[in-house]
Amino acid sequence: MVYLCSMQLSNVGFILTDIEGTTSSVSFVYEVLFPYFRNNINKLKAMKDLPEVQEAFDQTVELANSQDGKVLSNTDEIIEMLEQWSKEDRKITPLKTLQGILWKEGYHSGEIRGHVYPDVPEALQQWKSQGIKAGVFSSGSVTAQKLLFGSSEKGDLLPYFEAFFDTNTGGKREEQTYTKISELLKIQPENILFLSDIREELEAAQTAGMQTIQLVRPGTEASWEHTAADFSEIRLK
Repeated sequence: MVYLCSMQLSNVGFILTDIEGTTSSVSFVYEVLFPYFRNNINKLKAMKDLPEVQEAFDQTVELANSQDGKVLSNTDEIIEMLEQWSKEDRKITPLKTLQGILWKEGYHSGEIRGHVYPDVPEALQQWKSQGIKAGVFSSGSVTAQKLLFGSSEKGDLLPYFEAFFDTNTGGKREEQTYTKISELLKIQPENILFLSDIREELEAAQTAGMQTIQLVRPGTEASWEHTAADFSEIRLK
């Protein structure tokens, strides 16, 4: 592992972080969030007239046809398709949107509390005190991101974040997505530090010009030049 005290981080003005395996455990997603979605998925039938649900259903019909070669003709078939995608952990935008809608109920009822590693809130506070802004880029919807950090086990962490991005911006393994995020933030890519546990995401961000660090949390193997075991190792001048 390359510890960050020896790494040259320069002129970082914005930190962009992934969630799963970076700020939060992957097990939280698979053991808490995904089961909650599947256990409550039929509630979407009563929500189908809501504009955001109807739009996600329409996208599901289109993607099921174009990606899976399936023709969905009713709500039950749409629900079945979404449940299948959930079990396969497909990174599909309408699935992420609908997950966020149901998770909102769980967070607000107190059934769910967002997991964050203990080192994350302290680091966020430190970076903010240094004038370094932070944002999130995750495959989970922006709604889901805000729910996790707003109702986390460590309290409301939303004040530490300036921006949120999901797959509506682009794929996480595509260079142009990080270029677009840089443009949206109005910050040069070389002044952005991207944190993730996934090599392919780090490669895309680095190719776009961003500085990068791989978080090597429990269950993750180091596969990048610059790594950190937790946020406390990321020291910025």
